Amino acid sequence: MRSPLLRTLRQAVRAEVPAAERDFWDRMEARGTPLVEADPEGDPAYRLVTFLWRDDPEDPATDVLALLHTVTDKDRHAGDLAPHLTERVPGTGVWAISHRLRADHRASYQFHVARGPREETLRTDRAAWLKVLDEALPDPYAAAPGLASRDGRNPASVMELPDAPAQPYVAGDEVRGGRTLEAEVDGRRVTLHLPAAPALALAVLLDGEMWGQPVLDAPRMIDRLHAAGELPPTALLLVDTMGRRREDLSCSGEFVDWLADVLVPWVGSAHGVVVPVGRTVVAGQSAGGLTAAYAVHRRPDRFGRALSQSGSFWWPDENAPDGAGPEWLTRQYAQAPRRPVRIHLEVGTQEWMLLAENRRLRNVLRARGYEVTYEEFNGGHDYACWRGGLSTGLARLLAP
Repeated sequence: MRSPLLRTLRQAVRAEVPAAERDFWDRMEARGTPLVEADPEGDPAYRLVTFLWRDDPEDPATDVLALLHTVTDKDRHAGDLAPHLTERVPGTGVWAISHRLRADHRASYQFHVARGPREETLRTDRAAWLKVLDEALPDPYAAAPGLASRDGRNPASVMELPDAPAQPYVAGDEVRGGRTLEAEVDGRRVTLHLPAAPALALAVLLDGEMWGQPVLDAPRMIDRLHAAGELPPTALLLVDTMGRRREDLSCSGEFVDWLADVLVPWVGSAHGVVVPVGRTVVAGQSAGGLTAAYAVHRRPDRFGRALSQSGSFWWPDENAPDGAGPEWLTRQYAQAPRRPVRIHLEVGTQEWMLLAENRRLRNVLRARGYEVTYEEFNGGHDYACWRGGLSTGLARLLAP
């Protein structure tokens, strides 16, 4: 119990103070959770962050796991979820766990409420972990706006510590917006958002089903960027994966050529969006980030800008059957003639699985003379971070 407020609660319960727990939850409801307190070591660059779950007295939990995006995943990959078990405050229905975190951290989080043997709760095999994710619940007392999900999973809550980068365009007042339409192009579902004014730029966004309604709603974010003068009028093209994500978003020349030779020309012929190569961006996250960087390498005649967020530049796996070896795209950039393109890279410092690979690609791009901007954020492989980074990256690449 590192939290001063929780220690006060425990003392009040021991002293049998009437309504001590009810008053505690009333306070949490008023201020929002997680509970953020001063760093116990006195460092202003850190905070003590306590995640809280309120037990259901009609159906009490045997254990509660606090799932902090990427942080918990790292321990799950190492085969040990025990560090993420919450502790019950004696005599109460308060489950709690505290982390000492840097004050600029942002992450989505959920709770897994277990009712069964602890050994089952702590299983880390893939099937058990997928079941945890399917059943995980948001924080009902969360202070920050949540993060919608898809495929039937519950939404996540978001922790935003006070020094986390601002995300002013993720949400906000409605502004004069453009027009959004859905279509099917060559058997692929796409969503096209046209600005109110004639488009001067085009952004092709991979994993389109995540960025449309009702999940992340990138079109409304683009409208806010336009209204604030951060972007020129930009058409946004969301490309659904259609169940082919693994195939298409792994440096697939066939897919990138389809984007360049079929999809982008369709936007021009069907909707009059014809913009210069230097105002055409392809953007993606994770494997989509890898593909965005690959697209400007393969087809600089069509894509002049790339926005890669947490790109999977480790690809392919060292055991890949074709023997290409890891970090294939980085080696292509190191060996091939320089393309006349600009690239914006961002990656989270919590992303142990690909931080070093992103840094190596950055170094290669700079050494080869590319126009490249690079940012690291204190977070993980997480749409809670990417949704803000998308607006920042597009502004860097397309700002007037």
